[in-house]
Amino acid sequence: MAVSFDLFGTLVRAPKPDDSARAIAAELESRGVTVPDGWEEAYRTPQIDAPEGAEVPLPAHVARALSACGVEAPGNVARRAVIAAFDPTVETREGATEALAAAREHGPVGLLSNCSVPELVARTLIRAGLRGEFDAVVTSVGCGWRKPHPEAFEAVATGLDRPVADLTHVGDSPEDGGIEACGGRAILLDGVALSEVPALLGGR
Repeated sequence: MAVSFDLFGTLVRAPKPDDSARAIAAELESRGVTVPDGWEEAYRTPQIDAPEGAEVPLPAHVARALSACGVEAPGNVARRAVIAAFDPTVETREGATEALAAAREHGPVGLLSNCSVPELVARTLIRAGLRGEFDAVVTSVGCGWRKPHPEAFEAVATGLDRPVADLTHVGDSPEDGGIEACGGRAILLDGVALSEVPALLGGR
């Protein structure tokens, strides 16, 4: 058996900005980009026609939203602004290290996170003291697909060198339950404490 974990809300707490559009606007302005009128509406409007379940990197969306308002962000300014706006304050959840240790007793351990912000998962793992704890780290911005799309679960299973049907995925949202449509097993933290995961892993 292989085990994969969701990150945000499952292993760590890392609150997002209260208003992402305004947080990104502030970072753009600090980098010399004039944020146009209509920015917030443009930010909240899909700008890239992507297949259902595909991940759109947030910097690409931001660049397109600015362009739709007649503003061009030079170089990688949009990327740097997004990364700065989402720079996380991280708290490792109680029971996380024990759940990871228990998972490793069953086989390889992976991380599968829906995250459209480049570098955010890596920074979060460092600040949570979890860097190096996983045999495979897969993000939606990296693989191109968001849970519950089967391609996301296939990506982490491939990284762990196991068939997806042998994967148990631990998460906190209905999207994490999408593993079951692929033949795998879900442990959802809905009325289940993280401290209960080690015992539940032994129940497969």
